[in-house]
Amino acid sequence: MTIALTVKVHDGLVLAADSATTLYSVGANGQPTPTNVYNSANKVFNLYKGLPIGGMTFGAGSIGSASISTLAKDLRQRFSGADPAHPDWEINRSAYTIEEVAKATRTFLFSELYEPLYQNAADKPSLGFRVAGYSAGESLAEEWLIMIHGGQCADPVLVSPQDQTGISWNGEPEALTRLILGYGMGLPDVLADLNVPAAQIPLAMERIKEALQVSMVPPPMPVQDAIELAEFLVHTTIMFSRFTPWPASVGGPIEIAAITKHEGFKWVRRKHYFDARFNPDISS
Repeated sequence: MTIALTVKVHDGLVLAADSATTLYSVGANGQPTPTNVYNSANKVFNLYKGLPIGGMTFGAGSIGSASISTLAKDLRQRFSGADPAHPDWEINRSAYTIEEVAKATRTFLFSELYEPLYQNAADKPSLGFRVAGYSAGESLAEEWLIMIHGGQCADPVLVSPQDQTGISWNGEPEALTRLILGYGMGLPDVLADLNVPAAQIPLAMERIKEALQVSMVPPPMPVQDAIELAEFLVHTTIMFSRFTPWPASVGGPIEIAAITKHEGFKWVRRKHYFDARFNPDISS
């Protein structure tokens, strides 16, 4: 599992994620079984250096043997015009939209890579990818979600329009659902056990959410505070995963990036497998 979240305020948005990735093998019963958890995966990406466009992944950490991190950099090459085999993928810096970037990302990840590889596979991994940032000439950010599940992938969905602020997350939901929404993921089953009619459970859940949800993100919140909130929420999920009685599948260093109108995409916290002192020319 993972935790990948955004905190969106009027002045920009923050992308934050853990670094854990889990490898699975298929057991004798045909079910996937976790075999290794690595804490060095990269899940937050700058999709075009110099433009306010970011990406973040969750779910499967690879398509075949290629990590999503490497594939995101391949995609960045196309967007920047550095891939001579795909010159038509270059982003028009003065006329692009985040929706167009999200649709191109879906084509690359799903149509070109995932679908041909897994179309005949019995076990089709789930993969999510968020594309966020500012369209050319726009004053407010937006966020689109690409979701591959069961071998299918619909068009990107606008999950955070320009005029919307707040917190959204994917991956391991339990800690943040309890903290922010006020209830655990098992509440619908508890309501059913208490003989609440099935047709009334969705309404009950909405009423409970309205009564218990904690509002943490006023639109004028400064970006620095949004960064600190994002770090707190990822760290909380990591510690929740660590101390609950099942494998700790959320962990490793926290990576954070902020995207704002004037400063663009900026790394706040990031890990490298190399020492930057010895590699001054490497910034990707």
